[in-house]
Amino acid sequence: MIETNRPVERAILIGINYPAQDEKETEDFLNELSFLAETAGAQPVRRFIQKLAMPDPRTFLGSGKTEEVAQFVSENDIDIAIFDDELSASQLRNIEKELGCRILDRTNLILDIFARRARTSHARTQVELAQYKYLLPRLSGMWTHLERQRGGIGLRGPGETEIETDRRIIRDKITLLKKQLKKIDVQMSTQRKNRGRMVRVALVGYTNVGKSTIMNLLSKSEVFAENKLFATLDTTVRKVVIGNLPFLLSDTVGFIRKLPHDLVESFKSTLDEVRESDLLIHVVDISHPGFEEQIKVVNETLRELKASEKPAIIVFNKIDIFSYISRDEYDLSPVQKENYSLDDLRKSWMANDKNHPVVFISAETKDNVEELKRLLYEEVKKIHIKRYPYNDFLFDDPRPR
Repeated sequence: MIETNRPVERAILIGINYPAQDEKETEDFLNELSFLAETAGAQPVRRFIQKLAMPDPRTFLGSGKTEEVAQFVSENDIDIAIFDDELSASQLRNIEKELGCRILDRTNLILDIFARRARTSHARTQVELAQYKYLLPRLSGMWTHLERQRGGIGLRGPGETEIETDRRIIRDKITLLKKQLKKIDVQMSTQRKNRGRMVRVALVGYTNVGKSTIMNLLSKSEVFAENKLFATLDTTVRKVVIGNLPFLLSDTVGFIRKLPHDLVESFKSTLDEVRESDLLIHVVDISHPGFEEQIKVVNETLRELKASEKPAIIVFNKIDIFSYISRDEYDLSPVQKENYSLDDLRKSWMANDKNHPVVFISAETKDNVEELKRLLYEEVKKIHIKRYPYNDFLFDDPRPR
């Protein structure tokens, strides 16, 4: 049950500027953490960043910075401190003692958002398993504040009753959830096989890039879409027909930097839609200042899923709100988006992907969507002809309608 009337929690955000990162990159990471916190229902009021080669094994931050943060917490009625990295049980315990407020790390924050967003029993089971896996090694560090408070960010779901603090009971619960998910995985695998041999296309991309909006546009369905992180958790599959060519289109959970490993494991059956697809539509939010980093994160995740070699279409979405900053080192003035045409985008470095076709669209305003449909038609057609070499009659009229 999601609380609808609990007060907004005031939060501070804490990150480390590592030697390999420049300050702008660290700020971008904290911007994403801020968006995660807001999605979870918190109000970020200040950020703290410290330059360190590696986190302090005891308190994550150095002693001087920890004292500075503790003073701010005591003087500004802060409810929660959110760290951009995963914390150990001892770090959680030590930091809470130093700061005097609840402590949350990035992994627990993402798990909390997933718990809020899970709508089906399948999604809830997957999230619950990931939560228990996260909780088990941290019981000694977390129970002190779980006992005092109920229902805050990061406290939803497992861990809210005293009996669940017993390690044996939680291990039994994890075993039970794994068995449940194994049954669900078998059922979903059977469902995928029962869909026949139609070409399967999967929408993939960073979270909040517009995959669900594109799904709605292509399938004329009403998949939930919202300008928040992880709006979609459950995979949605729709039959789409472009011209005279039918195929299956699936909308999958968005990827994100430092996506918790236990969450990836728990969502195995959901991510199997990506593994077993014939074609990927990699959606990129071109309006996001860090979209190049987001592309890298998605490509790395696809490699982990052993899906990086699949045929793919790169779709740069949200061109209606894209403002291009000139890359000419002698001219740093911005080019206004209204003066940067579709033809200019097609001639840009973004269009020069030798391995995958590229298209620029706005799913919101439907700009250039017909080009996406034509490209999708051609790519699906190639796969279909390989699979059904004697069904050329399907392609008498190749014009998408």
